Amino acid sequence: MTIVAEEPASTTQDKLRVVALEITGACQLQCTQCFAQSGPDGTHGAMTAVDWRRVMGDAAKLGAREVQFIGGEPTVHPAWVELVEYALSLGLVVEVYSNLFHIKAAWWDVLSRPGVRLATSYYSDSAEEHETITTRQGSYARTRANIAEAVQRGIPVRAGIVRVLPGQRVQEARVELEALGVTSIRTDRTRHIGRAVPAAAAPKPEELCGRCGQGQAAVLPSGDVAPCVMSRWMTTGNARTQPLAKILDGDRWERALHEVPARAGADPCDPQCNPASDGSDCAPAEQTACDPAYE
Repeated sequence: MTIVAEEPASTTQDKLRVVALEITGACQLQCTQCFAQSGPDGTHGAMTAVDWRRVMGDAAKLGAREVQFIGGEPTVHPAWVELVEYALSLGLVVEVYSNLFHIKAAWWDVLSRPGVRLATSYYSDSAEEHETITTRQGSYARTRANIAEAVQRGIPVRAGIVRVLPGQRVQEARVELEALGVTSIRTDRTRHIGRAVPAAAAPKPEELCGRCGQGQAAVLPSGDVAPCVMSRWMTTGNARTQPLAKILDGDRWERALHEVPARAGADPCDPQCNPASDGSDCAPAEQTACDPAYE
């Protein structure tokens, strides 16, 4: 008789390395492909600052090492600075995924804190093309200037370039970012999720990267928890009423993970790839993104 050793059962602590907190659906921009469909009419949702602090505390206890503040535009939330400081007090690495459209002078001190880094989306070296995507005049110059300021201050910055328009100047955008001093740059195609989905069409799991829920979870402004922000329709519980550990150990979480299709050709991501902190793609650049977060 052959004895086959069982693999050790996964624990909740094994399930979480990064938690993405979508603290608002509001944004100064209204990008044409936005997966969250955020914009000027978006709200901060049902989650309070107390709720967000509790979720971060839960995540830290579960072994999470990093928290991402995303949106919408996280800096439009009135408590974003408080939440960043609380995350740092828990020993978490913080990434603020901002459009960098408007950064108040006082915020640079927060963003320059050890353990904080920035991420942003960039579309073209052409203001007209960039703003065709963001739908906000002046967004190109303001984002570009704030990227330069962040680099000058020594703040780690990663940038994601999403192919949205035919003939888009993606390579030129990369060259411009490199000239600004950005060293972490990745690209991805538009995912047909959110605003990029044709009217009345349902989002398709096939548009996901295949790594949703693998070491990561996302909490939406409503408190709903999903395997990642891209799989936002796969809600598995609500962090306003349930501890994060209970949600990640629940049947709904397991069912959601089974809905996520395997990567094309069953080709796994490079085990060294940490897409949550690696520019949303694995090396080499411009392969199919392991995690298109959160562009």
